[in-house]
Amino acid sequence: MFEGVNLPRPYAGNFFIRTERTTLAETTTYDLAIIGGGPAGYTCAIRAAQLGLKVALIEKTDKLGGTCLHVGCIPTKAMLFSAEIWDHIKHAESYGVDNVSAPKLNWQNVLKRKNDIIVKHTKGLEFLMKKNKVTVVSGYGRLAGPAKDGVFTLSVTAADGKATPLQAKKVVLATGSDARMLPGYQADDTILTNIEILSLPVMPKSLIVIGSGAVGVEFASVFSSFGAEVSIIEALPRIVPVEDEEISKELTRKYKKRGIDVNTGCKVDKIEKTKTGAKVTFTDASGKSVVKEAEKVLVAVGRGPRTTDVGLDKTNIQTDRGFIPVNEWMETSEPGVYAIGDIVAGLPQLAHVGAMAGVVVASKLAGQYARAVRKDRVPGCTYCDPQIGSVGLTEAKAKEAGYQVKVGKFPFAGNSKATILDAHDGFVKVISDAKYGEILGVHIIGPNATELIGECVTAIELEATVEEMMFTIHAHPTLYESLLDGFSAVEGMAINA
Repeated sequence: MFEGVNLPRPYAGNFFIRTERTTLAETTTYDLAIIGGGPAGYTCAIRAAQLGLKVALIEKTDKLGGTCLHVGCIPTKAMLFSAEIWDHIKHAESYGVDNVSAPKLNWQNVLKRKNDIIVKHTKGLEFLMKKNKVTVVSGYGRLAGPAKDGVFTLSVTAADGKATPLQAKKVVLATGSDARMLPGYQADDTILTNIEILSLPVMPKSLIVIGSGAVGVEFASVFSSFGAEVSIIEALPRIVPVEDEEISKELTRKYKKRGIDVNTGCKVDKIEKTKTGAKVTFTDASGKSVVKEAEKVLVAVGRGPRTTDVGLDKTNIQTDRGFIPVNEWMETSEPGVYAIGDIVAGLPQLAHVGAMAGVVVASKLAGQYARAVRKDRVPGCTYCDPQIGSVGLTEAKAKEAGYQVKVGKFPFAGNSKATILDAHDGFVKVISDAKYGEILGVHIIGPNATELIGECVTAIELEATVEEMMFTIHAHPTLYESLLDGFSAVEGMAINA
């Protein structure tokens, strides 16, 4: 999300239509004021309005949607879909489609389609604000201090520098995060973050990716599909390090098979500009100094919270490395002030986590049923090829927690639909409690893993057992059927393996 703070760089292209915003009426007191119009903020605003609260949504930019919509989740996945189509076209004849022997990549149309999707959903958000009677306020929002007589005052600074007070009974901070940069470097047209790489005017022939979380491996996948020579440099011992160890191993195998150069356990020493791009010097796992060159370098080493200039110093809120600690209902140490999204300490920086936290806060404030967000029930989705979907405990974490673990594993090579889709790589891995059979975690790498994980999230939410899932009918032929075999594999009874 990029809301409520000064942007380090403008959005490339600036192709959005400026929308009309509300002029503040200083006498209005809102039930809820939200600083930040990304997924966490706008979701909280919509749900609060649906539940009858009078809501103001403060957004510094002239468009809602945050990082996710404009320079994150949505444009990245649009490019990944284009890359998937491109990969299929390479094998068109084997699918019965002739005369596609010399396809040509139109990079500008890849970018145009991505941009068109963003514009469509930006307009959709503006419509939803009007439909739900959410007051959208243009300006940079800051807390002015604690509540007085049960009412907070916020300062909203417009583009012309004029500050206007806004009053609300409760406040939600949803100011989002920025991509971290390596110390001593700044993003430009060669050293990139997620913002710059999404609007490159020319498809690069080579790319070095520093960092192998979701952002790093997704862009590595996109540009490898389109023909770039791609190298990944990761400081930790394995790529996608938050995933189950077997998932990391399988993705490494697949990436190397695709021709992606994977380097783990490495320390980046320096990045130097060259006439044709940049060269990265790093120390590899064996202690050897290695130099790699490429046209572009993507820095994907995580995201930092935007909390330095939202008025926290005027409250009792203390941050932890910039992140805001909250209780189970997302309330900060300043009564009446809540924090959601990427700025929350201890929660994954995922759009769907922020959005659900917004629903929880809105529901709680409206006096309706709410259930706290649980970190162990958050689905993680990485949209590279092959896709990764996971929820719950990894095998290692389950053992660390003291569980006696039973594991089931089913390969997509035994799934008919995977064969039809020509996507045989990967597997479903189920972690269960040996004593009671409760499902503790599911980890999927393979076709449509980001969709398949949905059933597993539901199963864990409902505290389902392996036995219950083994007797849940799964349609045939589907990828989803692989989950039935995955659950059955825990008891050594997968049908198709």
